[in-house]
Amino acid sequence: MRLRRYAPSLRAVRDQAGAAAVEFAFIAPVLCLMLAAVIDLGNVLYVRFRLDSAVSAAGDYAMINAASVTSTGGATLASNAATIVEASQGASWADTTVVVNDGPTTTITSGVASASGTASAADSCYCPTYAAGTVTWGSATTCGASCASGATAGKYVTIKASHAYSPLFSSYGIVKSGAVSASATVRTQ
Repeated sequence: MRLRRYAPSLRAVRDQAGAAAVEFAFIAPVLCLMLAAVIDLGNVLYVRFRLDSAVSAAGDYAMINAASVTSTGGATLASNAATIVEASQGASWADTTVVVNDGPTTTITSGVASASGTASAADSCYCPTYAAGTVTWGSATTCGASCASGATAGKYVTIKASHAYSPLFSSYGIVKSGAVSASATVRTQ
């Protein structure tokens, strides 16, 4: 008689034996997608941090070599700063543009460097303005003069770099037009 009382409950335990496996089968794909998204976001951030570090190193170089922001040294400064960004993670790692005071410019695209700009502009001072990631230099002015923004006119080096990246899921607000980008403007005087 006691066996009859416990028999239905044992049968219920046997019936639930595969429930955990079925539940795991439903949850596992969701967990895998979440893990893939976290890894993807981590990779995007890693590329962004490496790019920021490379641009920062080029900015440091520009600050240390501030005396080169001239018509005679500007092209070399631009070339060296662009090479610092380009070579920071290996050859042809990032596309880079360095502009020395609206004058000498070095652009490296897919490992190929090109120089442009007017060297004499590096001898002038400017009051640059910034809008939507674009620098507008304005006209040359006297060094130390007051700018419309309240700052004083000076000499600047702009550094822009981008690295092609295709995320698996989303741009996360970091990847724009298939690239991760970073930029800096350094006042050298």
